[in-house]
Amino acid sequence: MEEIYAKFVSQKISKTRWRPLPPGSLQTAETFATGSWDNEENYVSLWSIGDFGNLDSDGGFEGDHQLLCSIKHHGDVMDLQFLDQERIVAASSTGCVTIFLHHPNNQTLSVSQQWTAAHYHTGPGSPSCSNAPCTGVVCNNPEIVTVGEDGRINLFRADHKEAVRTIDNADSSTLHAVTFLRTPEILTVNSIGQLKIWDFRQQGNEPTQILSLTGDRVPLHCVDRHPNQQHVVATGGQDGMLSIWDVRQGTMPVSLLKAHEAEMWEVHFHPSNPDHLFTCSEDGSLWHWDASTDGPEKSSLFHQASLPSSPTIVISRAQGSPGRQIAREPGKRNSFRQYIVEHSKGDRAKWKRTGSNTLMTMQKSEESRMMKKN
Repeated sequence: MEEIYAKFVSQKISKTRWRPLPPGSLQTAETFATGSWDNEENYVSLWSIGDFGNLDSDGGFEGDHQLLCSIKHHGDVMDLQFLDQERIVAASSTGCVTIFLHHPNNQTLSVSQQWTAAHYHTGPGSPSCSNAPCTGVVCNNPEIVTVGEDGRINLFRADHKEAVRTIDNADSSTLHAVTFLRTPEILTVNSIGQLKIWDFRQQGNEPTQILSLTGDRVPLHCVDRHPNQQHVVATGGQDGMLSIWDVRQGTMPVSLLKAHEAEMWEVHFHPSNPDHLFTCSEDGSLWHWDASTDGPEKSSLFHQASLPSSPTIVISRAQGSPGRQIAREPGKRNSFRQYIVEHSKGDRAKWKRTGSNTLMTMQKSEESRMMKKN
């Protein structure tokens, strides 16, 4: 029986991220950050799981989530990423990008660096330099790349007050998300279903490669790179489709699956077991996709049709509560500790922790969804 822990936070949570562990650490993550949206006052907050996750004498989980510190954030938190163990980068609906520094001695957050007009609209039909939401952030310390509704790409360094590189009009449509392929290369996804690869070593403002699905130009909302194979990425779109791409092999995805019944908001490879993939959607579900096999040869996510038609999952669903965010905690071997943050009417956030073993499989049908033990 899975345990669900609820904590009232009086905010709508838009993003949640685990603080990274030091290289080579054998511990599990205990601190995570959250960002809020659509509140009178929004916040970036740090939380600790404390003793949560430890087993009590009855075999259940004990402890509770503890708020370590919070700081006001101007605008909705559109994206949230850790730059390192002490610094958090937040993207705002106002177009601002902020680095917050955590002070563990007195448990406070302060503004370390801020680019107030990283993204903005210009041209006919818009006020002079009106704010444009910053929709996505990716970090590779000390470099920070941001994308926005204005179609602009910025390359920042944490120790520079100005952008190191800006590609104006990189896209005529909204850029929704960005990820690093390699240190000088990034990949963006946009609102017309395109993936574009950019190389910061080149002086021009044109992408080096464009990939897209044929047919309808369905917006892509999220992207994540395979942790071990830099040429493999997963994307999720407005139609709930999960696509796996090998950027070396043409312009079409190598796997395409109907994963959700509504918009897919996030997709993440497990950081140490990349045959496992997690997706979440506006339909309120969190899916665990398992492409591993028990045979001597493990199938890989990027092989054609290697993903199962029905995912092995741990599911979290609440009526009217979108499953919007996945927070990843590094587990050991095949042990996955995952949390999903849900919000309902703006006053409740649920952290749901999966067990160390996947116990459920989901079979879809037109009439219902049935769960049974493996």
